[in-house]
Amino acid sequence: MSGETFDIQSYIMHHVNDSQEWHLPFLPVIHLPEFISLHGLMVVIGAILLIILFCGVYRKEDRVPTGITNLLEVFVVYIRDEIAVANLGENDGRRMTPLFCTFFFFILLLNLMGLIPLFSTATSNVNVTGGLALVTLGFMLFGTIYKNGIGGFFKALIPSGVPWPVLIILVPIEFLGLFIKTVALTIRLFANMLAGHVVIFALIGLVGMLGYVALPTVAMAVFISLLEILVAFLQAYIFTLLSAMFIGQMYHPDH
Repeated sequence: MSGETFDIQSYIMHHVNDSQEWHLPFLPVIHLPEFISLHGLMVVIGAILLIILFCGVYRKEDRVPTGITNLLEVFVVYIRDEIAVANLGENDGRRMTPLFCTFFFFILLLNLMGLIPLFSTATSNVNVTGGLALVTLGFMLFGTIYKNGIGGFFKALIPSGVPWPVLIILVPIEFLGLFIKTVALTIRLFANMLAGHVVIFALIGLVGMLGYVALPTVAMAVFISLLEILVAFLQAYIFTLLSAMFIGQMYHPDH
């Protein structure tokens, strides 16, 4: 296929954009109903797979975990001890471990699903990552008020030792910072997942644009795909860690 008839930009956007069509390999296109998009469907499928994984496959009653249960236990214990408890203390950390485990496994599952041709990458959609970040914002706002009261919430926005005239400017900035942190969570996950897939499809698209001479780029695309597996784990970890840090800073401002 010549470069004159192959639009690489349209090819890339077709594969990374959300749509109302689900293109399955070697099967007819599935047209989705108006109330759900492709990325929305991936979120639903990811949630179902996560429920099956932890309600069906994961066996906590086993005295000595083996197989998948043992593997999942490694991640759960690490998230509990090194992320939740480390940033929120023993009591709050253990209480909120299920939230951070959900963040990690759900984001990881959606990231890995995007590397399988059968699925699409929901975490490359800013609406999906924004929804996840809003959960963190909800705990930073309402969770802090529930735990420490209105006074404790505003105390978390006031650094110790700052003269009161400075607080007139500093407190609004600190409050605005909560939303900036939410946006940072949103963009970090969305941009990293989108960028990786854009690179992969750009390399593959070169074959359609330049022909056989660009076949070596396929090997590079495979290498980037393998690298994306690491990125999938890394971005799930970073989102979970930052969420724990942000919530911990509001719950325990003295620390």
